[in-house]
Amino acid sequence: MMTLAFAVWMGLVPVAAAEDEDLDEGPTVAIEDTWDLSHMYATLDDWQKEHDQVDGEIPTLENCKGKLSSSGSFLRQCLDEQMAIAQRLAKLGSYAFNKSSEDTRDAPSMSRTQAVGLLWTKFGKHTSWMEPELVAMGQKKLDKLLRQDKALANNYTYYLRKTMEAAEHTLSADEEALLAAGSTVRQGPSRVYKILLSAEFPWPTITLSTGEEVELRQSEFERVRTLPNREDRKLVFDSFFGALQNFEGTIGSALNAHLNGHWYLANTHHHETSLAAALEGSRVPPEVYRTLVEQTNAQLPTLHRYLRLRARMLEIDEIAYYDIYPALVETEIDFPLQKAKDLTIASCEPLGDEYVSMLKEGFDNRWMDVYPSLGKSSGAYSDGSSYDVHPYVLMNYNDDFLSASTLAHEFGHAVHSHLANEAQPFHLADYTTFIAEIASTFNEALLLDYQLESVDNDEERLFYLGQALDKLRGTYFRQALFAEFELAIHEKVEAGEPLTGEAISALYLELLRRYHGHEEGVMEIDEAYGIEWAYVRHFYYNFYVYQYATSLAASSLLAESVLKEEEGAVERHLNLLRAGGSDDPDVLLKTAGVDLTTAAPYEAVATQMNAIMDEIEAILERRAEEPTPEPEK
Repeated sequence: MMTLAFAVWMGLVPVAAAEDEDLDEGPTVAIEDTWDLSHMYATLDDWQKEHDQVDGEIPTLENCKGKLSSSGSFLRQCLDEQMAIAQRLAKLGSYAFNKSSEDTRDAPSMSRTQAVGLLWTKFGKHTSWMEPELVAMGQKKLDKLLRQDKALANNYTYYLRKTMEAAEHTLSADEEALLAAGSTVRQGPSRVYKILLSAEFPWPTITLSTGEEVELRQSEFERVRTLPNREDRKLVFDSFFGALQNFEGTIGSALNAHLNGHWYLANTHHHETSLAAALEGSRVPPEVYRTLVEQTNAQLPTLHRYLRLRARMLEIDEIAYYDIYPALVETEIDFPLQKAKDLTIASCEPLGDEYVSMLKEGFDNRWMDVYPSLGKSSGAYSDGSSYDVHPYVLMNYNDDFLSASTLAHEFGHAVHSHLANEAQPFHLADYTTFIAEIASTFNEALLLDYQLESVDNDEERLFYLGQALDKLRGTYFRQALFAEFELAIHEKVEAGEPLTGEAISALYLELLRRYHGHEEGVMEIDEAYGIEWAYVRHFYYNFYVYQYATSLAASSLLAESVLKEEEGAVERHLNLLRAGGSDDPDVLLKTAGVDLTTAAPYEAVATQMNAIMDEIEAILERRAEEPTPEPEK
């Protein structure tokens, strides 16, 4: 059972770290704009008592060892006990993780997150025997136990089917325990990378055309790469990537070691590839991954059209890679929190009363910590791992459209968790990331459509259309590029080829140039930017980023069917959310009407992007034909 909190400690889920050097204590935040973690535990003492009790109970899970085949009812009892402790662990972790996110500098909070991480390791050690024992009893015996106990069949058929289907990749109990004990060692390269870039890297300081001095930490790079002055942007890119270039060998060595860790585990578990091993846990067919890469390459002319349109709108003759982040159209429209809440509710009304009431419940009952503060984790996330309470949402709200869109996104996750937790038992409620991002990007699509339906002036329409284009580029094409790169470097390791930092940069540069039309004269990609891979932390998450692209493709189809009011579309989407992790994700998606092993979802992304560009170009042409006003005399 992989929960958000456990996955974060294991280094598998990208949650932003605090970047708070420029924050002061700020104004006092209203209590209603903070989350209430006492819904989980009234006091820290209550949390500690529960921690200690769970710590003492974990070893009792071995009381079932060697006896699982005794009877169907006994097997169910053992599974119930394991899941009950996992549920309590997830809740402990949710509290500790969210408490630490309030102030990442707080040592006691950090200690609690580490303590829960140790409990998960202990849990893994004392349950590592279970799957090998289930596999050893064989399918025939297991079928007999399922017939003996109706509750076992109702609650655990899918779990047991997954276990048996993974039999060829399951080692003996002792071997699995040995591998589990080595997890800390395998996390070493990613920890080295994180410490280097987060704490010890000598980021350069530059002086912008305004005279402002900027230390190009990662958060500052992401801010100033959007500046309107083109020479500033070039300076930002050259300085940032130049600094990374100085550590190409070191960072390349860390990534190579990390990839070899993936291949070691995959090979040990008798998988043909690292990709197959990584996707086995989420039950996603490798064909989905390869279809994404293939279909995205087929849609590159659409990306090239976007880049040419970007050059036109920014009035640049020869667009370069450092021109990719400035907003196509600026707006001074404010989106205060209440407005964003109202827009999210209004845009989600097509999903029905139950969905809207859950949004309102979250907004009104302190599920969310809203504003930035000193020491608080940056970025945004939703945590639905406290199964018997409700989800929690962390925001760093900034009164702009990006924040409003992020609010809709994160509450897409939150309502997804709430619906799944209500409809499924604990061990079937936890959905994979592959499904998770569909719920969130679906809500973003509804919000954007609502805004476009609400405005009739060209300037505002251009702003929202530009936001949509940039979202499609960043979430679909960029993540697909990352996915193709990640597949390529794993394949190099599997083939036994040397993978130095220089070799990684050369491979990344080739992909960067192909995606952005370097050879076709669409966009100039400087050779120095081949080091960009070294700044992308997601490559330490083991085939993670592809899910952003597949989810966007799926949610685009689902949102389109809902907005067109196709018969059954709303219920299919809600059933997908309620299903949680009760079946393989590709099966759940096919039931909802999306098959990611076909071209249709990916073609839909290109169709949507081209339709947006058609409207933008029509507006630009209309403006070009308008007579220029005569100056007053």
